[in-house]
Amino acid sequence: MTDPVELGPRSAPLPRAGQWQLRTRRLTLPRRPLLMGIINVTPDSFSDGGRYFAHEAAIEQGQQLASEGADILDVGGESTRPYAAAVDVEEELRRVLPVVAALRKRTGLPLSIDTSKAEVARRAMDAGAEIINDVTGLAADPDMLAVAAGTSAGVCAMHMRGTPQTMQDDPRYADVVEEVFAYLRQRRDALEAVGIDRARIALDPGIGFGKTHAHNFALAADCRRFHALGCPLLVGPSRKGFIAHALGDREADRTAGTIGVCLALAGQGVQILRVHDVAAIRQALLLYEACGGWTERG
Repeated sequence: MTDPVELGPRSAPLPRAGQWQLRTRRLTLPRRPLLMGIINVTPDSFSDGGRYFAHEAAIEQGQQLASEGADILDVGGESTRPYAAAVDVEEELRRVLPVVAALRKRTGLPLSIDTSKAEVARRAMDAGAEIINDVTGLAADPDMLAVAAGTSAGVCAMHMRGTPQTMQDDPRYADVVEEVFAYLRQRRDALEAVGIDRARIALDPGIGFGKTHAHNFALAADCRRFHALGCPLLVGPSRKGFIAHALGDREADRTAGTIGVCLALAGQGVQILRVHDVAAIRQALLLYEACGGWTERG
């Protein structure tokens, strides 16, 4: 099920994926993007590190995001900020499994596990998760493809150059949009080759992961390009450094800036936005839609 995305004078509209098949349910993707609420069960995430490290605090935050209108909850137990320390499997499991299990019972929303470890993904599926959201494009752990295929999870494959420990060490591209596009096409094909149906695959250009501020703006401005890959697009611009760079103030509140980026992405037909501030962004999208938004562009 697809609907068109208006690309403007540069090219004809591209079809836009209208559904995403998860482990036990199928999400319909309307013109207004779905919101994936972020729950960092970590002491060191770049934006809210430590606030939800305790299990009950993370569970309460998930319930709060659900009440604010989140469509999906994304639970992560290892920070992927630049130069973050790695976490072993057992510690990551200790952090995330109780949160996934509780939120499945208390919210009924589809749950995503933000991990690059196959064992964490497998155990999270057992606890009730529906989506594997892997910043390495399901490429870092050799067992991840088999877990994704065997559990019938929805998956999100993201582009990242290097690792969180190296990704911001002088990232360079000849053409960032075309190079990220080629990588995501290769990962889509690799997922399909092991039996993961395209209907289960979402793709993320990885804003903030191995890119300069200029690269991030280029990707945000031309996200419509990635609809040609035939999968839902999931983009996470929330509170990231390129927003502070544009504002000229690293200490500025980044909520309004995040809203601006989210509206730009919504106008390009991006189907899922991964965000911290669900209530504010949901309100902005509702008003954008009520005032005409994308209705005249398809």
